[in-house]
Amino acid sequence: MLRFLRRAIIAFFAVPLSLAAGLTLVDSYRRRNRKPKPFPVAEPETAHIGASAITTYTYGQDLYDDMLAAIAGARRQILFETYIWKGDEVGEQFKAALTEAAERGVDVHVIYDSFANLVVSPRFKRFSPAIKVLRYPVYAAGLRFFDLRRYGRDHRKLLVVDGEVGFVGGYNIGTPYATEWRDTHVRITGPGVWDLKRAFADFWNLNRRKRLRRSERPLLLDTASDWESRIRLHRNVPRLWMFPIRGMYLEAINRATRNIWLTHAYFIPDQDFVDAVTSAARRGVDVRLLLPRKSNHIVADWISRGYFGQLLDAGVRIFRFRDAMVHAKTATIDGNWTTIGTANVDRLSMTGNYEINVEVIAPQLAEVMERIFELDLTNCVELTSGEWESRDIYRRFTEAVLSPLRPLL
Repeated sequence: MLRFLRRAIIAFFAVPLSLAAGLTLVDSYRRRNRKPKPFPVAEPETAHIGASAITTYTYGQDLYDDMLAAIAGARRQILFETYIWKGDEVGEQFKAALTEAAERGVDVHVIYDSFANLVVSPRFKRFSPAIKVLRYPVYAAGLRFFDLRRYGRDHRKLLVVDGEVGFVGGYNIGTPYATEWRDTHVRITGPGVWDLKRAFADFWNLNRRKRLRRSERPLLLDTASDWESRIRLHRNVPRLWMFPIRGMYLEAINRATRNIWLTHAYFIPDQDFVDAVTSAARRGVDVRLLLPRKSNHIVADWISRGYFGQLLDAGVRIFRFRDAMVHAKTATIDGNWTTIGTANVDRLSMTGNYEINVEVIAPQLAEVMERIFELDLTNCVELTSGEWESRDIYRRFTEAVLSPLRPLL
């Protein structure tokens, strides 16, 4: 009986894993030599909220230009953290800018995720000794292999310069993201920057002794003299078993009365999230979900489709972005609430990785985000219930076989 049960469990996961591997290989072959196509782009737009200002970017080159300018103008300190940092032209520009700043006396701290950069040349990952670098390891559990809190990846992307300007959002660092991907990032000035600085310092201090020297001094911060209550930073910290971003989303969705507009690269929600979204649609809220028509992870696309039936039946409208990868992780609700950050709606982001999202309760930014969403819709195709129900048996079979992988992603 135990042998039969063991074989059944192995087969239960082996079949979907094999199918996932096959789909990935085929998709990788099809993507070769595929030329990127243009997509609608919004100019950077600034919303003023009290003493703070938030500038929204939807085009990578605009963002990189302003990030590099901030690094070039740094006088005291640069805190830079990223998930993917490619060793290409754009990656080299950032490395050179950080090196130049450190060599002119700026205190430069850098964090990047080693797993996300396994394919990056070791030469690129050699830095000037003037830069303090924390390489978050591929395997962080050590002998505590049973401790699930130590398996989260550092999926955050942020930059803080002189405690005066901060950047956070979905953009990684690399040439393809500059012009080929549709993502969202924000630039913050004013009181909201202190929370970004604190987020970097907390991660640095949590990992400094094991990843650097045991004598490495903590990164200290001055107490914030003032703060903007309408701008809040939420951080998932798996090491401390803290996952507030999921709760932030659910609370906002459950309060919605007019509209919920979500843009996500990967949408693999848990049932509570699905229930919240479908309940909102059934009570008359205009719920729209914008996803890539084809993302860079084909398995995630197939697994995401397993939720489409429930969503469409409840009245949720699903739009799929054409000809480019939309990598944004944003939402805006009722013309007043907005979040922009690094967290996808999937298990890895909501209850697994280190993530950071800014939450803004102010109509000034919500209006900007609604305009961006409407612009993105001009490059989308809406998925109708009729189209969904008429899909062929091959697609239904693939969705069913891959469904056991949902809890893993």
